[in-house]
Amino acid sequence: FLFLKMMNSLVDFNDPLYLQPSDTPGVNLVNEQLVGTENYGVWSRAMMIALTTKNKLGFVDGSCRKPMEGSQMLHQWERCNAIVLSWIMNTVSKEIFAGIIYSTDAFSVGKDLKERFNKVNGSRIYALHREIVCSTQGNLTISSYYSRMRQLWDEYDSLVTLPSCECQTSKAYIEHDQQQKLLQFFMGLNDIATQMFGVIF
Repeated sequence: FLFLKMMNSLVDFNDPLYLQPSDTPGVNLVNEQLVGTENYGVWSRAMMIALTTKNKLGFVDGSCRKPMEGSQMLHQWERCNAIVLSWIMNTVSKEIFAGIIYSTDAFSVGKDLKERFNKVNGSRIYALHREIVCSTQGNLTISSYYSRMRQLWDEYDSLVTLPSCECQTSKAYIEHDQQQKLLQFFMGLNDIATQMFGVIF
């Protein structure tokens, strides 16, 4: 702890090399465990948010580069890099873990995992679309049903990129997409819930 305090005194609080007392190797940053192509999108999104919160995303995206040999911050960078590596290893399956255990930097691991698993999987897109179209409220509460639909929509959107420009065509497409989601949600509601929403609208 004394060494950590001494090193942190050389680093600005907002610097990625700054370590909080809670930044330890045993921390499990996200609940999602990476198992392969089927959940890479969800896992990578969760990890990006968690690493951004920890101010350590730079070790994975390459923006926080390793200092030159002889730099007084080299050891601190290596320490932070090792911690980020451990965070990644804590959230992958045993099979994936075995393939990255001997890696030496978080950037290489992040790049490797992206190349291996960040695939626009046609069969997954089809499965998601089918599940969205066929989903019904069933025994779920309206809130739980909406949460399930929202999860499906978010994963689908992560695989099928919508136009992001500011033109009218893009805005119209996005508005149409939102209307479709609203219709999908209403169509899956139970009769009683549908009648209730019919009175409201």
